[in-house]
Amino acid sequence: MTTNGVDPQGTLTQLRAFLAQAPLTVDSRLPPERELCRQLGVSRGELRKALATLEAEGQLWRHVGKGTFIGSRPTESLADLSVTTSRTNPAEVMQTRLLIEPEIARMAALNATAADIAEMRTCMARSRTAASWRQYESWDNRLHRSIAEATRNTLLLTIFDTLNAVRRAVAWGRLRANRTQPDPQHHSFTEHEEIVAAIADRDMEQAAQAMRRHLQTVERKLLNQHQ
Repeated sequence: MTTNGVDPQGTLTQLRAFLAQAPLTVDSRLPPERELCRQLGVSRGELRKALATLEAEGQLWRHVGKGTFIGSRPTESLADLSVTTSRTNPAEVMQTRLLIEPEIARMAALNATAADIAEMRTCMARSRTAASWRQYESWDNRLHRSIAEATRNTLLLTIFDTLNAVRRAVAWGRLRANRTQPDPQHHSFTEHEEIVAAIADRDMEQAAQAMRRHLQTVERKLLNQHQ
């Protein structure tokens, strides 16, 4: 059964195309459902089915009363997580990332699909064209999560999300010069390319080493800033 000549699969295709073309970054809120229905020319029922499909894929997440957002649902702020956040610091977070994320990259090199790698490359491209540090950080965060998703390990992804939630909650100094956006020679661009290239080549050891080198650079800049 169709509505206004649009079948459910057609609505999903239209929604995917809209999201691909819209100037939205990770964590951006979509227009209200009524506005999306108007723009796509579909019924609210069909739109909601399409939104549910993308939410199940991890492309969107919805918060009742607040709207629909790009990306995967963030880890909820649990009481014990709040306690952990209050007791840790950026140096500890970096130490933990260095223990976990290289192994995530190693497993991603084993299990990543072509779609996973395409998503990583999209994130890298978007980060390079980011018009602000906020946009860059959003795409940088999405890249690291897409690598974790590529492990195809639910528990490991949950551990990553928990660590990432703590990282984002801890008071971080800004690792940036007096610029409104990343420098074209920002170290992460090349380092990210090395990580993703190793994952695409199925080189597990090189993927782990590339991730370790990247995080060591981030750690060094963080510690130098606080000296």
